[in-house]
Amino acid sequence: MADAPDDLGPDPDRNFTPPGDVTISSAGTDDADRLADLWVDLAADQRRHSSHLEAEANREVIHETMLRHAVTDTVFSARRGGTVVGFVTFGVESGRYEQDVTRGTIHNVYVEPSDRGEGIGSALLAAAERELVSLGVGVVTLEAMARNDAARSFYARHGYTPHRIELEKPINDDPLSNDG
Repeated sequence: MADAPDDLGPDPDRNFTPPGDVTISSAGTDDADRLADLWVDLAADQRRHSSHLEAEANREVIHETMLRHAVTDTVFSARRGGTVVGFVTFGVESGRYEQDVTRGTIHNVYVEPSDRGEGIGSALLAAAERELVSLGVGVVTLEAMARNDAARSFYARHGYTPHRIELEKPINDDPLSNDG
């Protein structure tokens, strides 16, 4: 779930740098609590875009996930005044199928609402992309909620285009399964 940081940000072809008082760096295990808090905020917000994830119910799982990301250097944080105000998690895709390209995945991008619109989301995304390239990926994938126009617009400005579309329907609304 890669949420749009509502960051209109600069031109996607630029080397993105955050505001002067914001630093982007690898997050450590000591950041896991704060990162989990931010992820819970992200997941809670995504509910308005029809996400099925339950935010608070997943706090412990995401805390463990953030610890793994910190240990494997696959999470960057944005800090302002020593406080984490945003993050990006990412990784190299692994699976059973042979592909003609190595794919990297952006799992989550989030910036605190009060810190959006300053290029922080763009800088986090660019940092993750650079790291994925250094790990040998040829393409980067991510997901955004279909109803989250701001996220889809943000990623489009950064060169992301649809590759695979996931479709969903509630089974109770299936006219073929109703005997009515």
